[in-house]
Amino acid sequence: MIEIIVTSNDDNQRLDRFLKKYLSEAPLSMIYRMIRKDIKVNGRRVGEDTMLAAEDVVTFYISPEQLAALTKKKKRVAAKRQFTIAYEDEDVIVVGKPFGLLVHGDSSEKKDTLANQVVDYLIREGSYSPRAERTFTPSPVHRLDRNTTGLVVFGKNSPALRTLSFMLRENGVRKFYQTIVVGSLSEELHLKGKLHKDPAENKSRVFDAEDSRGKPIETIVRPVYTGPDYSVAEVELVTGRSHQIRAHLQSAGYPLICDTKYGWATANRVLQKKIAWSTQLLHAGRLMIVQAPPPLEHLNGLEITTPVPPFWKEIQLALFDKEILHNGIE
Repeated sequence: MIEIIVTSNDDNQRLDRFLKKYLSEAPLSMIYRMIRKDIKVNGRRVGEDTMLAAEDVVTFYISPEQLAALTKKKKRVAAKRQFTIAYEDEDVIVVGKPFGLLVHGDSSEKKDTLANQVVDYLIREGSYSPRAERTFTPSPVHRLDRNTTGLVVFGKNSPALRTLSFMLRENGVRKFYQTIVVGSLSEELHLKGKLHKDPAENKSRVFDAEDSRGKPIETIVRPVYTGPDYSVAEVELVTGRSHQIRAHLQSAGYPLICDTKYGWATANRVLQKKIAWSTQLLHAGRLMIVQAPPPLEHLNGLEITTPVPPFWKEIQLALFDKEILHNGIE
């Protein structure tokens, strides 16, 4: 008989999902057959949707050889570290993602991702041991597009990951981005509307807040440095929809420079003569923790920042008077 004691990193998840992670090589049909016929939690037969808690005991009968085959872990190939560390404690790590790196894998890249790089770092530092954990892996609680740089928050244990997800969902974390837009932005904009995404085109469209289409969005745009043709802006995401900043600013008349999907073609052609850059410029540079419940209450009031990448300096010098650097705009 196999006996598994549920740990704090394994609790608060459905029995079937726990078993799928634990018996990672087993097909789902086998998992559900075992639940119906063999598996017990605390000595009782239960359903597949039973929520596990720490200290629960899961038992089932299987040979040691079959268990080894069904729990076989794939060898990890360590990815070269490309991220910076903006903040870290025993529960949370906040890292700075570089340009061009995926947070999670896709069809074109499955191994060299930010998530894998952070896990490899935590293994080397002794903060995470894959052999000691049955189903949990440190993970990011949100994502950035490949070409967006800046802060990504990871939970290092399951209670922290659940709490961070709750905080982001309930606006316990304020997220600020820096960008450069086309146009002379002279005053703060408080934008509201609806965002509808077309999956076929992977493109979103903004509608009025009263429109029946799309999901509500709210974006606050503050000028940081205003020029005659372009402006540096800080954008606060009140809601966090896919492509929200790019679509919302374009609809307000201030598209991101060099944005081939949401930008203005005429403005982009002019920019090609000024700078050697061909995609949107967006940096998640600042986070403010405004509401952190236990076990992360120590984060309350914390502000985390990371500077823009070095290539921003060349772009800003090409678009603005050199006075921009004297004003401390980075």
